[in-house]
Amino acid sequence: MKIHEYQGKELLKRYGVAVPRGVACFSVDEAVKAAESLGGPVWVVKAQIHAGGRGKGGGVKLARSIEEVRQRSSEILGMQLITHQTSAQGQQVRRLLIEEGADIRKELYIGLVVDRVTQRVTMMASSEGGMDIEEVAEHSPEKIHKAAVDPVVGLTDAEADDLARKIGIPDASLPQSRVILKGLYQAFWDTDASLAEINPLILTGDGRVIALDAKLNFDSNALYRHPDIVALRDLDEEDPAEIEASKFDLAYIQLEGNIGCLVNGAGLAMATMDTIKLFGGEPANFLDVGGGATTEKVTEAFKIMLRNPELQAILVNIFGGIMKCDTIAEGVIAASRAVGLKVPLVVRMKGTNEDLGKKMLAESGLPIIAADTMAEAAQKVVAAAKAR
Repeated sequence: MKIHEYQGKELLKRYGVAVPRGVACFSVDEAVKAAESLGGPVWVVKAQIHAGGRGKGGGVKLARSIEEVRQRSSEILGMQLITHQTSAQGQQVRRLLIEEGADIRKELYIGLVVDRVTQRVTMMASSEGGMDIEEVAEHSPEKIHKAAVDPVVGLTDAEADDLARKIGIPDASLPQSRVILKGLYQAFWDTDASLAEINPLILTGDGRVIALDAKLNFDSNALYRHPDIVALRDLDEEDPAEIEASKFDLAYIQLEGNIGCLVNGAGLAMATMDTIKLFGGEPANFLDVGGGATTEKVTEAFKIMLRNPELQAILVNIFGGIMKCDTIAEGVIAASRAVGLKVPLVVRMKGTNEDLGKKMLAESGLPIIAADTMAEAAQKVVAAAKAR
């Protein structure tokens, strides 16, 4: 789950992280009132969407008068903002953040992720703030510094100061940066975050250290522990199909291909998509029905996939372990009839009650294409999609 920049800043403030004064707005009039209440000669008008690269897409603009705040807000609010992290259609801007201007002397980067190699939360820091960290990693990896944090001890003063010095924060500003780095780590830990970034973290002309941006993503599996964070969810920023899937405990992510995938198990789902691509096809979605799929869940999964206008064929790939093949077969048959399926359907089953499941499919009278191996299934579904 993701939240907006202004929400992330409010959360980080609780942990002592210094952020600029700002007001979230939903209309141009609110934006003007916010600028008036903040005061000052310069304001920043920021689009609030769940994507990075907003500035490059025209979603972050300076305003040097109240009238310019109105003009910039009118330009940004309601626009389809396209960045490297949105779809080609972009994301409509429904919220703004009006923020006081800042005297930026240097832009830095601080981020936290879980490193699977060390199995620890790892803080990354770079002197190249304001840039995509992926570009820095590719072209200047020596400018990224890391600290794998001991979960028992937490981020220490020494680790925080060492990272700060490496990215160019002067000694006089170390006490402030220490509070910010340790606060960011504690916020990450306490909220079960999966990603936390401040980009840029700025050093001002008078030596202050301020978080000029805030990006936080959270582990959806831990949200039951954080009702306050769930309350920040903005459904307008999420794919309607993914929202609908979550109601039925389906793990669904829409992709840009034309071959629907219905699989039980995340690993098998990834392997299925890889195999489809190997034989020249493009997956239309990731869909894991889990180990407890019912007829209702399978039916809803079919309905969600069929909402995609690009869908040309569906591959059902099931390993019957906890989930028995005959149960899935029953669900596939019921779902196909319920939705009046008109796209080719390839089914591959292996495992518990495999023969019974195959028999049910064969006797259903539905035009289901059977396959025995993953390669065969992928080849058949790719061919079926291309034939339409």
